[in-house]
Amino acid sequence: MDITVRTAGHAELTAVGELTAAAYREDGLLDAGDPYLDTLADAARRAAGAELLVASEPQGPPLGTVTFAVAGGAFAEVAQPGEAEFRMLAVAAEARGRGVGEALVRACVERARLLGLRRVVLSTQPTMRTAHRLYERLGFARDPALDWRPVPEVPLWGFALPLPRPEIRHNI
Repeated sequence: MDITVRTAGHAELTAVGELTAAAYREDGLLDAGDPYLDTLADAARRAAGAELLVASEPQGPPLGTVTFAVAGGAFAEVAQPGEAEFRMLAVAAEARGRGVGEALVRACVERARLLGLRRVVLSTQPTMRTAHRLYERLGFARDPALDWRPVPEVPLWGFALPLPRPEIRHNI
């Protein structure tokens, strides 16, 4: 499958928000009445305060989405100066296992590299084992120093990927 990652377009923000909320509901991560579903569904707010990326087949509808933020940005929760983080990674049920999530994570890592950042961090629920395997396969490692709880009943684990410093070449 040929997956393209791009910035979400204004006309698709409602669909992107619905995709995100549906993925979290369908995975049993949130109950139907959880107020965080409204945050997940508000793709327009994410697009205004961070980089909202979508993955799709060429000319196709979004199959997945992720929010990319740099330290100090409105959607950065754990990133420190010199770091980026991604949040709200979601893949439509019918697109799972097709490389959509991996394409989105790789796009975030590449974006952080292009910005000259030193590390990419993220928070994930301990039960998101499939996501953990993806992150570890792409070089992320658990970083307990990033663990936190947005509310008492929701523990989040931190993962981090150090980015190599760009090589400086001197022509002599």
